[in-house]
Order: sequence, then C-alpha cells, then structure tokens
Amino acid sequence: MPELPEVEITRRSFAERIEGATVRQVRLGKPLRWPLGCPAESLVAQAVGAASRRGKYLWLPLERGGLLMHLGMSGSLAFSEAPPSPPGAHDHFDLVTSRGTLRLTDPRRFGAVVWSPALDDGPAAKLLATLGLEPFDAAFDGEHLHRALRGRRVAIKQALLAGDIVVGAGNIYACEALFEARIDPRTAAGRVSRARCDRLAQAIRRILSQALALGGSTLRDFRDAHGMAGSFQQHAAVYGRQGEPCLVCGTPVRRIVQSQRSTFFCAHCQRR
Repeated sequence: MPELPEVEITRRSFAERIEGATVRQVRLGKPLRWPLGCPAESLVAQAVGAASRRGKYLWLPLERGGLLMHLGMSGSLAFSEAPPSPPGAHDHFDLVTSRGTLRLTDPRRFGAVVWSPALDDGPAAKLLATLGLEPFDAAFDGEHLHRALRGRRVAIKQALLAGDIVVGAGNIYACEALFEARIDPRTAAGRVSRARCDRLAQAIRRILSQALALGGSTLRDFRDAHGMAGSFQQHAAVYGRQGEPCLVCGTPVRRIVQSQRSTFFCAHCQRR
C-alpha cells in the first residue's frame, strides 16, 4: 500500500510538469472507491495549479475547486508528455492536459479521484478532517506524541498506523521507527514514556526522510509518475527480515500479526 513517502515521491515526479497546463479532456474508466462528484466535462479548459499533499492524499487545484486523489492499496499515477495510449484494463482515470496526461492505474480500484470546491470544504474537508500532524511539521515532537498517546491501551504500532496522531508512519515505516527507538511494537501506547516518545518522534522523521531519499518502497506495485520503483525496502533493518539476524545484536528478527498487518521486530533490542 503506498504510504506517505510513496505519495510524496509521486507528487514530486509530476507536479512541476503539469502545473500551468490546461485540461483538454477527462476520461473515466471503471468506478473507483468514490465517484468523481462532478461532470467530467466541467473540468475541461481549466488551468492546473501546484499539486500538494496531505497525508496520503494528493490535491491538484484547478481554477474552480480541485481534485483530491488517493492511490488506495495498489494504485499509481503516471504522467506522460506523449499522446495518451489506449487505456488498459486497470487504467481508470485520465486527465489529459496541454502538457501531457496524468493517468491513475489501480488494479484493485480502492483508489479515488474526487472533485472538491476546496481543501477545507466539501468532500476534501471531510476526508482530511481526522488526519494527524505531518511528521515534518514543527509541532510534531515527543511532547505532542506523549500527550496524544496518554490513556490509549492499543499497542503503540497500531496507534501509529491509525493516522490521527501523525500521518505517514505506515506499516513498513512504523516497524522501522519502533526498532530505531528501541520500543517493542506490542507496548501499550499509553505506557510509552516521554523520553521514549522523544526518540520515537525523531525516529519517525529520520526513517521517513530516508524513505524519501530512496524513492519510497516498492514491494509489488508502486512506481512514481516517471515509472521508477523505490528502494527503501532494500535498506530495512527489520521489515521483511523474519528469521534473519538483527543488525544490532544478532537475535533472529521476529514476525507477528497486529490488526491483520505483519509486524517485524527484535525482541532483544526492543523492550516493552
């Protein structure tokens, strides 16, 4: 599932190329998670603004409102300056512009492209309302994390994945950040001390920064809008390394399942 690094890498790979373009055509394929929310032809002739990101959502502003995009579980966006090729079975949205075509490909169709009058109004406001802080926001630190976790009985990894405290700490990155902060992923969130919250906030930032530098993670489907895969998974300390020796102490890395997601950790280095 594309997480914050993959979505941000995708944004960077097409944002400058499409900004200032004029929409010439909109093609809709099979229905996605939510309907577009406006007549496709109403988007034609509008100028495209600067693409931005909030959590795992991309916002593509137009002259009147904009498009909120989500890659779902297996989606990817590709941008091509060449004339659009005939859509394949999994190509469900084309935004054809004067500078090229932005195409959403999504085999599972959990992704979405939704028109909204503004980021803080309409469908966009509702979808973004419960999102936590951005990990690189100055307000995201150990104090914020400790305060938000207070009283929560759920395991710390599940608390990070919920996205209402901080966005972007997806499954791979939560495993890696907890390993770096030396926190057992099964620890009750409300029992994580302020000192460990300081370490965890710093670890989340560092891991996500590394993921951005490496183009995100590609396990199966992810490609950016240039068609390039990410390589973070090749540098993971614990994720996907079940049974292999911990890079710090040599103890075999363990795998457990939490809320139907695989969790990888070192039982020696990471303490409750």
